[in-house]
Amino acid sequence: MLWRVPKSEAKAKYKAPMSDALRKLANVFIPLIPAFIASGLITGIINILKRPDIVGDVAVHYPNLLGLMGIFGSAVFAIMNILVGVNTAKVFGGSQALGGVMAGILSSPQLAQITLFGEALQPGRGGVIAVLLVVALMCWIERQFRKLLPGSLELILNPLLTTVITGAVAIVALQPLGGWISDAIAHGASWAIDRGGFLVGAVLAGTFLPLVLTGLHQGLVPIHVELVQAHGYNALFPILAMAGVGQIGAAIAVLMKTRNVRLKKVIKGALPVGLLGIGEPLIFGVTLPLGKPFIGACLGGAVGGALISYWKVATVITFGISGLPLALTIVAGKVLFYLLGYLIAVIAGFIFTWLLGFNDPEE
Repeated sequence: MLWRVPKSEAKAKYKAPMSDALRKLANVFIPLIPAFIASGLITGIINILKRPDIVGDVAVHYPNLLGLMGIFGSAVFAIMNILVGVNTAKVFGGSQALGGVMAGILSSPQLAQITLFGEALQPGRGGVIAVLLVVALMCWIERQFRKLLPGSLELILNPLLTTVITGAVAIVALQPLGGWISDAIAHGASWAIDRGGFLVGAVLAGTFLPLVLTGLHQGLVPIHVELVQAHGYNALFPILAMAGVGQIGAAIAVLMKTRNVRLKKVIKGALPVGLLGIGEPLIFGVTLPLGKPFIGACLGGAVGGALISYWKVATVITFGISGLPLALTIVAGKVLFYLLGYLIAVIAGFIFTWLLGFNDPEE
């Protein structure tokens, strides 16, 4: 099938200079996706069970059940920093146990009892940003001691010196720095979405697919985590999800216009998984190789993103699931708005692609 573009080839073509560094950053969080998905879906189920107009008085009659499910759904956030510390150490070539220890130091409740420079320390300040900074430094220090210390002493002195030195730098400098960065990210993203409305939503959703091709989208992963840690919800992810929704409308337009039997089969096979939020088959098998449909998909996603931003739709998860399943994780009172934005993004992607047209590939 001549129109198809291998995923690796496409990503290599559009690869950005920073994509390798951002991919390493994303590798810290990718192993956590199953936990995020479970947490989000459980929270979504709880939200449904609390709705008397849908399930009656379940919440009244089974409070212990909902309480347990709440624990199941929120458990990942109780150990989030530890998990990030362990994974960061693995990615940067350090001892995973020490990575978890560094995260544990930053999260220790006993920090609140300690005063430094006239101010009480704040347990967990900086969230995952502080953990990333501290554990990255820890890995570098640990590697230096591996080179400097003789083998007989390295096993004993390296963990000791690495922990003490990194811990001191973390408390004095890196955790406050991480706190400032974390606050700037959380407040900045929320401010942009709250104040920007249609425009910010359109720009974010409309440019997300090109970011995916360059690999720069991986830099957004810590932002998703920070938003949930800071606010308890994520208003950014539903906006970006509209980018994939625009692909569906574009693919349907191609399906209706093309006379190429093979292309029709590709689209019919890719649409079901596209509805579930898995967009790679549509991107690399349909819209990107054809050119103009990819633009139509981006424009359709921009329309959906503008509406999602304007309606203040948010999810309770960081990232992981997208498409129609994401509706299960949308905050109470915004599910219908998400589904309406989804439908409009599909229609917009269809219309833009239909109007732009494309060169129908020969058999």
